[in-house]
Amino acid sequence: MTPSITDSAVKAAVAAVASESASAEEKIQMLIEIAQGFQKKPKAAQDLRNAVGLYYRAYEMCGEEYSLLKARAKVGMAGTLQAIPDAEYQLLMQAKAGYEEALPILQELASPEEVAETQMNFGLVLQSLVPFNLARITDSIQAYHEALRVFTWEDYPQEYAILYNNIAIAYLSMPLASEREYLRQGLAVQSFEVALKHINLIDHPREYAMLQNNLGNALQYLVSSHPVENNLRAIAAYDEALKVRNFKDTPLEYANTISNKANALFNLPDDSEKPEAGNPKNLSQARIYYQQAFEVFTQNQQIGQAEIVAQALQDIEAEIGNRE
Repeated sequence: MTPSITDSAVKAAVAAVASESASAEEKIQMLIEIAQGFQKKPKAAQDLRNAVGLYYRAYEMCGEEYSLLKARAKVGMAGTLQAIPDAEYQLLMQAKAGYEEALPILQELASPEEVAETQMNFGLVLQSLVPFNLARITDSIQAYHEALRVFTWEDYPQEYAILYNNIAIAYLSMPLASEREYLRQGLAVQSFEVALKHINLIDHPREYAMLQNNLGNALQYLVSSHPVENNLRAIAAYDEALKVRNFKDTPLEYANTISNKANALFNLPDDSEKPEAGNPKNLSQARIYYQQAFEVFTQNQQIGQAEIVAQALQDIEAEIGNRE
């Protein structure tokens, strides 16, 4: 078997560390930087595992002398473990432990931005562990709010938008009694709307589209006595997202948004003043959106999403057939 470029680079990195021409601190930094390179542009899961190995070597070399570098190596390991595709809960637990070890050191020695980025990723790993009953969603939300103390909309709009998006999704996943369902959904909608007060179409188009798309999803499934009004608000949000997302430049994001919009149209009367007249126009438009989304997902080998849209197409064809 021919060794991969990553394997060769790992060997080269280890060989460089063994060299006597660099100080211990320089060697540690070298290992961390090379690991970061593999982590940011992995070509396979093995690349990420190799990055974990390099971070671990750096961590071991730190001993008690280089506390900040030791914490950075631990954070690098944790972030890489999170990034491994289909990471099992054991890897996520290792990542959680890594952040918990590193954060007190970073809070003492690192910049506020470095601490905030770690809090942000810590929140993500906690959120990933909630389905396994190994973390609390409230702790995840708290970590995101800690990061927001630094990542303000004025100075860090991208991080600000992502954090509020994560907070909203966290609220949506909170296990509450059915009679309090409206509460968590309302908090999610509120989180998107807070972010959109500052994240605008001109200055932050990508983040704006993400927030509007997800706001539409939250509105569409909001438990309320005003479903038509919520669906109209959802469609308005999807239309805002589609000012950025288009077939040419962002095909997958575009397909995601038009399929979401089709879901809303499926349940929306053509005339909100005359709901008894039905929705043949909206059903027809929804079918067009589903067909477009199916083609995009299929062309881009997004099999799971294509299957969901294919089922929606069957449902809408049946609905249209029943009304003819």
